[in-house]
Amino acid sequence: MQYKNFLKLLALTLLVSGAMLLGGCGDTADKNNQKISIVTSFYPMYLDVINITQGIEGVEVKNLTQPQTGCLHDYQLTTEDMKTLSEADILVVNGAGMENFLEKVAKENKNLQIIEAAATDKITFIEDEHGEINPHVWMSVTYAKWQVEAITFKLCELDPTHDKEYRKNALDYVNKLDALREEMHSKLDNLPHKDIVTFHEAFPYFAKEFKLNIVGVIEGEPGTEPTPKELEDIIAKVRAHPTCALFTEPQYSPKAAEAIARETGAAIYSLDPVVTGESLPENRDAYLKTMEQNAEVLVKALQ
Repeated sequence: MQYKNFLKLLALTLLVSGAMLLGGCGDTADKNNQKISIVTSFYPMYLDVINITQGIEGVEVKNLTQPQTGCLHDYQLTTEDMKTLSEADILVVNGAGMENFLEKVAKENKNLQIIEAAATDKITFIEDEHGEINPHVWMSVTYAKWQVEAITFKLCELDPTHDKEYRKNALDYVNKLDALREEMHSKLDNLPHKDIVTFHEAFPYFAKEFKLNIVGVIEGEPGTEPTPKELEDIIAKVRAHPTCALFTEPQYSPKAAEAIARETGAAIYSLDPVVTGESLPENRDAYLKTMEQNAEVLVKALQ
């Protein structure tokens, strides 16, 4: 999407909505002495929101989960989490099935406005063999950009007091994401080898964008080691693809990958799905830097 078109579409959205505020958030937005509290579900959403809200007075952003928390497939809300949510105006989540606690949150916090970043018709979801949606859409730089836009649309609806600031910040960040995407394509599009084995199902959108071939996945569910039969199957696939590289994730133990490497001689590298990190405003470029590092690792592994 061209940036001028993005601005026009944002303005049109606001016009169609009549700048109507949803739920109780509007009262907070209209009171100069009160702050708007935005909570994000986990690190990728936090990075999006601190870029969109950068430098905006009266808007506070807090990440719900701890720095070491990875993907939220089986995350259980704590008492402290529920307290944080009860004091928030807006919750920004990835959606697409990533946060399985959303129903509980909505039920217990009637006035909490929930923004689902993946709730845009631009995203084409990838499904597994059971028909379940893979929620790791932020690993496509293109989809990450569209998530930023989707969040911005909803924030402008909920808090029109700061709509110009949200739009400006969003465009600045989208510009950085576009530059990142171009740089990564220049490095990855013409690699001589494309076969990879990933640690878990965090990379299908990444692979689709950069035309990589995922030969196998080491752990279907993070933290659950493969069975002996699953390990044998992956070893057979790696042996059938002699240029294949194995990738672990810094959030999880490399034990299973090391066993595969011993059997096949394949080299092990690390790809980061950008799900952990310190929730600090000065880390707002963490997605950009981590994805740049991922590109460098792939160049080294697949040359």
